[in-house]
Amino acid sequence: MDYKFNEWKEDQFKKGSSSFDDLLKIFNQLLMHTKGDVGEALAWMTELDKEHGLTGDNQDGMGDFIEWLKKEGYIEDPAQKDALEATGKLTKKIRQDALDEIFTSLKKDQFMGEHKSPFMGKSQENLSESKKWSFGDNLQYMNHTSTLHNAMLRSGLDDFNLHEDDIEVYGNEHQLSCSTVLMIDISHSMILYGEDRITPAKSVAMALAELISTRYPKDDLNLILFGDEAWEISLQELPFIGVGPYHTNTKAGLKLARNILRRKKSNNKQIFMITDGKPSAIHEGVKVYKNSFGLDRKIVNKTLDEAMICRKEKILITTFMVTSDPYLKGFVQELTEANQGRAYYSGLKNLGEYILVDYVRNRRKTVR
Repeated sequence: MDYKFNEWKEDQFKKGSSSFDDLLKIFNQLLMHTKGDVGEALAWMTELDKEHGLTGDNQDGMGDFIEWLKKEGYIEDPAQKDALEATGKLTKKIRQDALDEIFTSLKKDQFMGEHKSPFMGKSQENLSESKKWSFGDNLQYMNHTSTLHNAMLRSGLDDFNLHEDDIEVYGNEHQLSCSTVLMIDISHSMILYGEDRITPAKSVAMALAELISTRYPKDDLNLILFGDEAWEISLQELPFIGVGPYHTNTKAGLKLARNILRRKKSNNKQIFMITDGKPSAIHEGVKVYKNSFGLDRKIVNKTLDEAMICRKEKILITTFMVTSDPYLKGFVQELTEANQGRAYYSGLKNLGEYILVDYVRNRRKTVR
C-alpha cells in the first residue's frame, strides 16, 4: 500500500474552513434563484448574515467568504468587467450537489455496477465464465485453459488433438451507449399558483447531467428549453435557467430534439421531457399560433404527429408530468400511445428518483 504525504498547512484546518462549505451550499441555492447573478446572490447572503448571523461573530465573515470563493476558483472577476461571475468549477459543484441530494433518497443498491446488458458481445472486459464456442464467436476471447483441458479429457496426452467442440470462449457484457435529449418546459405555468416547479426540474436536470458525465462518459446528453420556441442550451447555463412569459410549444421541442438525435451515431436514442401542462403553441410559418384555453386539437394533433415521427425514427419519449391534473393526463396518454413511450406522474418531491432510476434501467437494454 502506498501513502502520499503533503506539507502541513495549518490554515486548511481552521474552524472557519468547514463553515465556508456550509455557506457555499446556501450561496449555490441563491445563485440558482438569481439566474447566475453572483452580485445579487451575495447581496442576499449579506442580508441573511445580518438577520441570522450566518458567519457568527466574525465581522469580516462575508468578506472572508468572498475571498475564499475566489481563492477556491468558484467565482472570478474577469478583466474589463465590473461584475463577479461563476466559474465552471462552481457550476460543476452545483450539479454534483444536486446528484448527491437525489442519491441520498435512493436505496444503495439501485445504482450498483456499470450499465451493462446480458447480451454477449464485444467489450473491454471479459466475464469470468466461459461457454462452448459457436459460429460467430470471436476466438480472441478463447478460454485457453478450459479449451486445453477439454481436449486432454477427450483425447489424452499421448494422442493430443484439438476439436471444435473443445473450444470455449469467454462471454463479455455488451457496453451500451445512449444519446439522450432532456427537454425542460419553461412556460409560465411552471411557476403558477404559488408552486415552484422549475427549480426541481432544474435540479433533476443537473443531477442527470452529472450522472452521465461521471458514470457514463461515452453517453451523450443535450439540453433543450421550450416555451413559445425551443432552443438548445449548454451545461454551464443549466443552473441559471428560469421561467419566461411563454406558452408551451411541445412540438417545437420534440422536433429540435429529433434533429439533434438524428446526428448521433448511437443506436439508443431517447427524449426525456419534463413538463407540467398541455401544448398551447405551434409554429404556423414564421408565426406562432397560441391558444391557452383547453386542448386545442390543431395544436395537439401537430404535437402527436411529431411524437409519431420520433417513433418511426426509433426515438423513445419518456414524459415526466410534474402535476397530477386529470385533465392533462389525457394528452399525455395520447402522446405516449403515439410514440409507444412511457409516462410518469411523479410530482415534485420524487421527480429526481423517477428520472435517474429510469435512465439507468433504460441503459441496460436497447431502446426500440
